[in-house]
Amino acid sequence: PAILPIITALKNGESITFEGRELFPEELCTPTDPGPVFLVLECPHEGFVDAVCENETFQRYQEGVPEHQVALVIHMTPESVLRDGRYQQWMERFGPGTQHLVLNENSSAVHNPRSYKIQTQLNLIHPEIFPLLTTYQSKEAEAACPVPIVRGECLLKYHLRPQQEWQRDAVTVCDPDAFVSEALDLPDFQTRVKECKESLSAIPGNAGAYPEIVFLGTGSAIPMKIRNVSSTLVNTSATRSLLLDCGEGTFGQLCRHYGEQVDQVLCNLVAVFVSHMHTDHHSGLVNILMERRRAFAALGQAFSPLFLVAPEQIMPWLHEYHNHCEEILGDIKMIPSQSLVKGCENIRPKAKEFVSSLLESYNLAEFQTCEVQHCKNAFACSVIHKSGWKVVYSGDTMPCMALVQMGKNANLLIHEATLEDGMEKEAIEKTHSTTSQAIQTGMKMNAEFIMLNHFSQRYAKIPLFSEDFSEKVGIAFDHMRVRFGDFPAIPKLIPALKALFADDIVEMEERKEKRELRLLKETALVLDKLTRGDSTEAACQKRKPAKNHQEVPDKKLKTVN
Repeated sequence: PAILPIITALKNGESITFEGRELFPEELCTPTDPGPVFLVLECPHEGFVDAVCENETFQRYQEGVPEHQVALVIHMTPESVLRDGRYQQWMERFGPGTQHLVLNENSSAVHNPRSYKIQTQLNLIHPEIFPLLTTYQSKEAEAACPVPIVRGECLLKYHLRPQQEWQRDAVTVCDPDAFVSEALDLPDFQTRVKECKESLSAIPGNAGAYPEIVFLGTGSAIPMKIRNVSSTLVNTSATRSLLLDCGEGTFGQLCRHYGEQVDQVLCNLVAVFVSHMHTDHHSGLVNILMERRRAFAALGQAFSPLFLVAPEQIMPWLHEYHNHCEEILGDIKMIPSQSLVKGCENIRPKAKEFVSSLLESYNLAEFQTCEVQHCKNAFACSVIHKSGWKVVYSGDTMPCMALVQMGKNANLLIHEATLEDGMEKEAIEKTHSTTSQAIQTGMKMNAEFIMLNHFSQRYAKIPLFSEDFSEKVGIAFDHMRVRFGDFPAIPKLIPALKALFADDIVEMEERKEKRELRLLKETALVLDKLTRGDSTEAACQKRKPAKNHQEVPDKKLKTVN
């Protein structure tokens, strides 16, 4: 007989008859093992503590009954809750056999060592343009708990069976010395870095500290290990900053770049420009708003709302969040992007007032937008300082004459280069630009320098280089810090970058060759079909008169008859 139905019946507590004998579950099955119990609890603030302590479901696991012994409690709670006397008594009631894991802002382990590795290696090429990353540690003191607790770490494991124990062999660690050794062992890397530094020594010193551009996210669509999604911080002075797009993870990038200074950076942030409503450009906004409010309170500074320059279509999303999650509308002063387009006359009085305040805050002569060729209501922006410098940001767009006109004679153009040359068809389909198209846009507007960003995540580390690259073009990396005085230096970094990412460049070139070969084959097939089609049609045309010539006499004969 089939064994599976027999096993199923016994597991379900049913007796079975086998070879004429009745068998009972207790004869063949081991005693039921309910398995270890673990709890996951989120208690976001003290207002929930009474409800947790009085919850009857939890109480039965705190009575000391062996079958209800809890192996692990995971506390997703802030330090203020852990300090609460009521919560501490509740923790003690689980008994000494229960482990306690705490997850909150004080869990500061590195979760993405790849990002730290790349930045450490780039730092060897140019320490000022590629500063080392730091770790953000919450300034709030850790609570003293009456029971032993374990602080959460990335990839920390707790085994529930067969033996209950902590396992740390997979916990992420950063070893800067190993990162440096790996880079120095690469062929030609040390030589290229040495040549780079020799060529840079002939360049005059930095022209000025501001404006300073910090690239926080230089990839497209989704965050990856090395490139986060769109976000660029423009520090116009030591006390004023502007954020160009705000994709998810922007706050985390600020923490990794600025470390303990991040609260002051958030307080310096006066405005955010959102280019369009694709989520990789705005989904980090809510977190920035909340962390900014927290930063003002932490530093004891008077809170001021943030200017939000964005398409009007962002407001329904913010209203939904405000009504159903947390109140955030009081944290923004909305300026519709449409109202900053040159020649716009129907600007609302409130928005007009906000624009004046925005210009005054940054000491700007002009903040202008223009519609670009991407999705509906997609905008680029141009910022002109009263001292004369001009920075233009494309957002996402195909080659666009409106952007060229707005950006005339810019000091810096930050332009998307989502796709490599040879993918023009895909660029049109996705309404993006290729590398050469982005560079040509900068040339047409007579930009002093062009920084390419928003790369497809297929170019995780470095994009393929175009023949249009010149002394006026640079490639953006996450956490890259650029000042106008760095423009002459940035193109000279390319040989060292090619040596650092040589394997990746070879792999991308091989993929490009395969794609080009595939396209050639597809084109050849199409041409072959067309040629054969023309030949068939010509043959038909030749046969057709003969057929008609035979048919005519027949008709005449019929007529005669």
